[in-house]
Amino acid sequence: MVKISIDEMDPTFLFIWKGTRQKNMDATEYRSHDYLEIAYIFSGEGKYRIEDSIYPVQEGDLLILNPGVRHQAIGCPEAETPSTEFFVGFSNIRITGCPDNVLPLPGGQYILHTAGELRQRLLKICSSMEAENAVRRQGRYFMLKSYLVQMLLLIIREQCEPMERPKGCAFESANRKYLVEQIVDYIEDHYSEKISLDQIAENMYLSPFYISRIFKSETGSAPIRHLINIRLEKARELLENGYTGSIQEVAAQVGYDDAYHFSKLFKKRYGISPSQARRSG
Repeated sequence: MVKISIDEMDPTFLFIWKGTRQKNMDATEYRSHDYLEIAYIFSGEGKYRIEDSIYPVQEGDLLILNPGVRHQAIGCPEAETPSTEFFVGFSNIRITGCPDNVLPLPGGQYILHTAGELRQRLLKICSSMEAENAVRRQGRYFMLKSYLVQMLLLIIREQCEPMERPKGCAFESANRKYLVEQIVDYIEDHYSEKISLDQIAENMYLSPFYISRIFKSETGSAPIRHLINIRLEKARELLENGYTGSIQEVAAQVGYDDAYHFSKLFKKRYGISPSQARRSG
């Protein structure tokens, strides 16, 4: 397993590049370089020659091209969708037990096949780097470097065994409860707006998959289900307290554009229609 000290993770960011390789595109030059390159396959499929072996690549694959490794993108006319690839170039990393400027993969492989949360997080990081590079604001280099560090740590963590949990400590539990409280507060403050799981996750600086899993483990309910419940409770309060607006206006007050959809949710939750709730109030 890989071992790493956070103090050693201070790479020099060099460049990013994103492009789509067309089916009829000629093979690129067979080359190597003295810096590291990571290539993330955004979408589609393609082929690479790496050290005289041919490797198929597809959406979610991550190519690790260490210094001196010969590689070449080759044509893939049989691909239904040509690959869209995102490259990051960098240098100056030192990982315990490895030569300088080498990022290892298990068994000396060149390709890491990603899925689930790891794939989502890498995709988000690459997209953030692309956006940051495009705007060219002050501090751009350091923002790009920070995203690069996140990417490297995700790749290394994927290969590391989890650290043993200290006995007698409840920090993780406390952090999970705090996160759930933050999500609940956010929903309470924004239930009348058009919010989604992605927006909630972005506000927490975490992945939608992660916050959904934590929220459900702590409350037994998904974040969006909690949002729906809050909206319906607020709507019932409005109706029972004499709000005179139309059902469409009630729906809009709690974040719904579609009064019919709102009414269906309301009746499923309370067993009566919004109109009946108004009369009973």
